[in-house]
Parts: sequence; structure tokens; C-alpha cells
Amino acid sequence: MESSIALIIVLVVFALSLFGGMNISSVLILSGMVGIYLIVGIDPVINLVQVDTFSTAASYTLTTIPLFVLMSQFIVKSDIVKYLYSLIFITSRGKSAILGVFTVILGGFLGAVSGSASAMSAALGQFAVPELKKHGYGETFAASIAAAAGSLATIIPPSIGLIVYGAITQTSISSLFIGIIIPGIITIVLLSLIVVFIYYKESKKNPTQNTEHGETKRYSTRNYVISAATGILIMVAILGGIYSGIFTPTEAGGVGAFITLIAALILGKVNKEFIASSFKETIKITTMVMMIMIGATIFTRFVTLSRLPQKLIETLGPLLDSPMLIMIILLAIFFVAFMFLEGAAAIVMLVPITLPLAESVGYSPLEFGIIMSVIGTAGLITPPVGISTYAVSGVTRISSNKIFRYTMVYAIFISIFGSAILLLFPELITWLPNSMK
Repeated sequence: MESSIALIIVLVVFALSLFGGMNISSVLILSGMVGIYLIVGIDPVINLVQVDTFSTAASYTLTTIPLFVLMSQFIVKSDIVKYLYSLIFITSRGKSAILGVFTVILGGFLGAVSGSASAMSAALGQFAVPELKKHGYGETFAASIAAAAGSLATIIPPSIGLIVYGAITQTSISSLFIGIIIPGIITIVLLSLIVVFIYYKESKKNPTQNTEHGETKRYSTRNYVISAATGILIMVAILGGIYSGIFTPTEAGGVGAFITLIAALILGKVNKEFIASSFKETIKITTMVMMIMIGATIFTRFVTLSRLPQKLIETLGPLLDSPMLIMIILLAIFFVAFMFLEGAAAIVMLVPITLPLAESVGYSPLEFGIIMSVIGTAGLITPPVGISTYAVSGVTRISSNKIFRYTMVYAIFISIFGSAILLLFPELITWLPNSMK
């Protein structure tokens, strides 16, 4: 069958199955198999299911995922997040204007020791929103800060999205983890600036906003010291180990999980339920990602057979002399995709199509992956899906529509200024990876 007709049929199957409520992994598998069958017949489909799907799931690169997810579960269930947040508020001495910035920075810090945007958003929603409200922040504004801060986990290493991207494009996970550090810091700074601006703008409307309304709950000094030391040690071990070449990303995930488990033991949090629930959630999340990757393998094979990337390059041929315009178009596509889809799903669907075009205008897979991830951060807080926003809404019972009024501002600010900085100065991405041993 003509590939153009097959492409139209696959798009219809994709849309019907997606809006019919199927999981994204099932949507990718079904659409890919239908497309391959229409173009080359049934035998390649059978061979793909028998051989390539196993090769995908057995990839060494993906062993990084369960170890980092397990580390994330240990962190959340050992209450390290809660202790660190309390410590931040106490050391800020109740300076309300700074508290929002501290929340953003803490979101980035916790993202570095977790990697789960939804988990961090939910955790910050539980602990940050009540504390911010005590210090005069409106509950909706406070919830929006928690959602934005939690979304930083998608770009601060370890990031499951970056691992998936690296596996698909065969880009070094180590380079991705190190390359995202400076863009991650830039994103945190931009987000902090807009939070401070909104805070002072609202404080003029409500002069009593900076009045302290309550006391932050205090825990033992021992808990604070152990939690802070654990966070610092994990960051040094993971980022330092990868940067220096001591650890592979997989080994770094194992080291991080081990450090966190020891901290949980010292804090007295480890019991049968702690272990069982941590491994149960790790298996669920890892299985989900593996199924998405299998779906991506099948769907990518169809994309290759359909010659869609080549057709896209031919269609946009007149624009190839304007690399910046091409990149803006591609990033706009990703921004819209992240508004509707979970990050890993958007990556596996679009990267095989868009990366060849990005490479044709001079951007390496490393540069494209990092810039795309920053856009993904904005997508996590943008309607209609906005996973981070819904996570905060779920734990705070604050209307997601109200939270979106603030998070849309953050998303636009990050998308415009964050991507502009990285597009104009790609050296900010490549400098640290190029200096790795």
C-alpha cells in the first residue's frame, strides 16, 4: 500500500484508540503494527514482535530506570522531603518573599534526588502549600509554585524522560545528565524571577500578604542533619560520579538507592510495608516505561518505513535556510504534545520524526534533547493535562483550573526565555559534557 494512504489510516487508528481510552503504550503498539502491515505485510510484523520488542526491553540503557525510581520511592517514603522542606522554612526565618524562591530551589534539589515530577509535585503540594499559606501566600498561588517546582524533576538529573530519549536516539545518558545541569539552573532562575514578580504584584493588592499566619512544624535536629546530608551525598555521588567517569548512570542509580535506604534505616522508617510499597511502585512505574518503549520501537519502525521524516524535511525544505525558525516550529510541536501527553509518550512518538529535521539544521541529538526537555517542563504545568498541576490539585483539593491561571504564566515565560537562551547559546548545553573525563 502507498505509504501516504497507510499514514492516514494509522493516524485515524491512533486518534480513535487514544481518545477511546487505551493506554499510550497500547496505542503505539496497535498503530505501529497496523502501519507496518499496510506497508510491507504481516511477516515483518511477526518478526518485529518476536525479536525487536525483546531487544528493546533487554536494553542495558533501561536498567537505569528501576534504580532511580526505587531511589525516588525510598526518598518520599522516608519523609526526607518533609524534613528538608521544614528545614528550608526554618532557616529562611519567615521572610515571605524568599519562601517562594526557596520552594522552587527545593523543587530542583529534590528533582536531583528523585526524578519523578508527579511524585515531587504531590509531595510539595502536601508540605509546601500549607507552609506558604501560613506565611501569607494565597492558596492558589502557593499550589502553582508547588506544581512548577515539582515539574523541575523532569530536567534535573536523574530524569526518566532523558533516559528514554537517550535510549531512543542512542545518545549517552551521562552526557544528557551532565548537559542538562546549566539549562536546569537557568530554568530555576527564570521560574524564581517570575514567582518573585507575582508575589510582589499580589502583595500590593493585599498589603497583609507578608504577614506570618502560623508556625512551621519543627522536627529533631537529627532528622534535619540526616536528610540534608543524604540529599547532598546523593547529588555528589550521582552527578560527581557520572561527571568524573567513576559511575555509569546505572551504577549511579544503584548507589543513590543504597544511600537513601541507609538514610531511611537511620531515620527508623524501614519496615515491611516500606519495602513492599517501594518495590511495588517501582515495578509499576518501570513496567509502564518498558511498555512505552516497546510501543516506541514498533511505532518508530513504522515511521521509518513510511519515510515520514524525509517527507517532512522535503515539505519544510524552503525553511532549512532558517534553522532558528525550524527549531521554533519543532519546539512548538513538542509544547503542544506535552500539553496532552505524558512526557515519555510524547518523546517516543515525536523524536523519531523531529530529530532528523533538527540534525539537518545543525543541532546535535544532545542539544535537541536538552532544549526539548526544558519545553517539557512547561508542558507539565500547562492545560489540558498538566500532570504536575493535577498532582498538586489532587493532594490539596484546590481546583486545577485556578492553578492553571498561574502555571500558564510560568509555562509561557520558561518556553519563550528558556528556549531562546539555549537556542542562541547552545554552548551552555555542550560545555560540561565536552569537559567530562
